[in-house]
Amino acid sequence: MGAYDGTITDWHGRIVIVKITPASRVYILGATLCVALTICSRNFGDRGGPYFITSLTLAGIAYLLAIREFFATPKFSRRVVVIGLVLAAVWNIEFLRLPPGADDDIHRYVWDGRLQRLGYNPYIVVPNDPSVKDLHTPETRDLNNAYLPSPYPPGAQLFFRAVTAIHESTFALKVAFVVCEFAIVFVLLDVLRCTRQEQGQRAHLVLAYAWNPLLAIEVAGSGHIDIVGALLLVVSAAALVRRWRPTAAVALGLAIAVKLLPVVLLPLYWKRVRVRDTALAAAVVGLLYVPFLNHGRIPIGSLGTYVQSFRFNGPVFAALDQVVSPQLLAGLAALVGLLTAVWLRKNSDAGSPDAFAWPMATSLLCAPVVYPWYLLWLLPFMRSASTLPIIIWTVSIIPIYVQWHLRALGRPWGSLPGWAMLLEYGCVAIAAAIIALRRLSRSSVLQRPADR
Repeated sequence: MGAYDGTITDWHGRIVIVKITPASRVYILGATLCVALTICSRNFGDRGGPYFITSLTLAGIAYLLAIREFFATPKFSRRVVVIGLVLAAVWNIEFLRLPPGADDDIHRYVWDGRLQRLGYNPYIVVPNDPSVKDLHTPETRDLNNAYLPSPYPPGAQLFFRAVTAIHESTFALKVAFVVCEFAIVFVLLDVLRCTRQEQGQRAHLVLAYAWNPLLAIEVAGSGHIDIVGALLLVVSAAALVRRWRPTAAVALGLAIAVKLLPVVLLPLYWKRVRVRDTALAAAVVGLLYVPFLNHGRIPIGSLGTYVQSFRFNGPVFAALDQVVSPQLLAGLAALVGLLTAVWLRKNSDAGSPDAFAWPMATSLLCAPVVYPWYLLWLLPFMRSASTLPIIIWTVSIIPIYVQWHLRALGRPWGSLPGWAMLLEYGCVAIAAAIIALRRLSRSSVLQRPADR
């Protein structure tokens, strides 16, 4: 995309040509993002309120326009990338300094880490049990779903323990999550450098990750463990590109040990890692479970209750929930992701970002619960136009924050307003349809000469 030539007239009526380069547009969009997210941070206490939604929507629109520039421009200077990352750091700090919401999951993280250091098993102890009320701190006393033990896998548990051993607070965990967020930046820069010659990857595409508004809200703001899993998954993908097979296998295993979502990516590693690498990864993951074993049983905490009872923003699951058991639907969600990965394994290169993004996205689409922070797993892999529907999803999901505002007004947590889900998934469907139609028309044009 070349520079835009605009014309204006000066005081004497003379025509002056104004050139707006792609870099200038990126600077303008970055500044817009910074202002919008700063305003959003000022209204973080009323998540989902009108000012929060308006400013976050503006940030989302600016982000999508920036994505257009990133994909259309062959190369930006290093200065653009550096300034873009500095801007991202600025708005992350704005959110980092704020306390998380009263019922954000991060309070559970502090509780789980504290329990482990006191010698208790977070998969057994129920937070609202009167016998453990003296173990609580002001930050854990009112954590959400206190009637359930922890659902988080052992990789997440050990991360909670490690961070709370340094400083037991939600702020310490948020700092650790932001460190992971920016560690992904450096891994991506290395991946983009390694794949530049083979696949035409461009270093400025790191901003497609770093500028996504969900990072500010759900990592620096609320603080979610998903970013740790995303970092491990990016490390695994980078190792796969470099053919560091043991590292790729172990990092994938650790990512699965943080949350189970990336298990659908296993087909991507078929014949790309050796059997001994797989055995090593399985052994490492198995060792993570050892401290939490209960009479020889593998702990799952409240994971079964999550599948059985929790519902939020999952259209496919909600449509089938009345006729199929929740356990079968959860298996279907995993199967859809696995089949997508099998197909992409045959049609993509090792470390292809599309191959990592789409299996997780299709699995999430069929999941019982789709919170905004679940999409954090997808953000590092949105580096091509073929992931545009997923990119749009990370912005079209913004309206569902209205649920937090409605609850603050006294309404019970429940089903989303119909317009919110229609807007969220409608935008994704329209984007996917447009891309599919363009590809069909392009393939038909390419086939015409051959038919003659």
